[in-house]
Amino acid sequence: MNTSVFDIITERIIGLLNQRVCPWRRPWNKLPIPPQNYATGHRYSGINLLLLSVIGYELPYFLTFKQTTDHGGSVKKGSKGIPVVYWSLFETDDKDADGNPKKIPLLRYYTVFNASQIDGIPFPTVPSRTGQSFRPVEAAQAIVSGWTAAPSIVHGFNRAEYLPALDLIRMPSPGSFDSPAHYYATLFHEMGHATGAKHRLDRKLAPASDHDAYSREELIAEITAAFLCAHCGIDNSTIENTAAYLDGWLKALEADPKLVVLAAGQAQKAVNLILDSATTIRRMSGDFHNLMARHVRYRGATLSTCPSQHLTSLVMYQH
Repeated sequence: MNTSVFDIITERIIGLLNQRVCPWRRPWNKLPIPPQNYATGHRYSGINLLLLSVIGYELPYFLTFKQTTDHGGSVKKGSKGIPVVYWSLFETDDKDADGNPKKIPLLRYYTVFNASQIDGIPFPTVPSRTGQSFRPVEAAQAIVSGWTAAPSIVHGFNRAEYLPALDLIRMPSPGSFDSPAHYYATLFHEMGHATGAKHRLDRKLAPASDHDAYSREELIAEITAAFLCAHCGIDNSTIENTAAYLDGWLKALEADPKLVVLAAGQAQKAVNLILDSATTIRRMSGDFHNLMARHVRYRGATLSTCPSQHLTSLVMYQH
């Protein structure tokens, strides 16, 4: 496994956390168009969505150096590109049971530049939302209501949690939250956990006593909530951005460079399931994902200060 690519991406995330910026807690609704490749129209997902959204460019369009020159443009002198990662299969000298070369997944990256770093290409402007009838809460409720085969959601409890044994999400009443955005961000977090159930994505949900696995699952749920907030235009940038929260994830990512990259990929699969999206992550799906799981070795991390650490040994995921 090419860990140097993990290191490159994780160093960027750690740099943001050190600046007290949480990449999965951002005012996503400021960009009505998600980051995408201008030449192909491909919309970035997973860890790439996090990295390209957080850098703060006005236009969400990106090109490689070659794509830029092919379109008659040029990269501005002194511009620094942004890494975009992808999975690639590598043939080894070992053979499988059928005598075919065994393949292992490798994480690779290429570099892209934002529209603001490029001259000579007439990029479209981002349409303004001024005057548009856009209601994030309605969009969020549509996600909740539209998830087919979702777990039951019941209200009236003093904490938010997903119970795998019952396939049940328990929530406080909506009116007890500081805002509708806080309510839906919390619900999306628990929905993220619910995608890991055996009859859904089967992530082998672990109890809180298994700190490493539990922490990884918490990050998957956090990023799932961020992606869903982005989808419906909810600003989740002010929710639980405390110093202890940020420091907890700093410790986790410093201990395990693979954590955030793989968690973001799993979160994208969770979002695809919830939205019943026709577009899936080709490189992270099906047999390829199973193959990757056999070859990636987690080092894990324990979050001593992250809110995901709860005083319970029951198999439940609380927020």
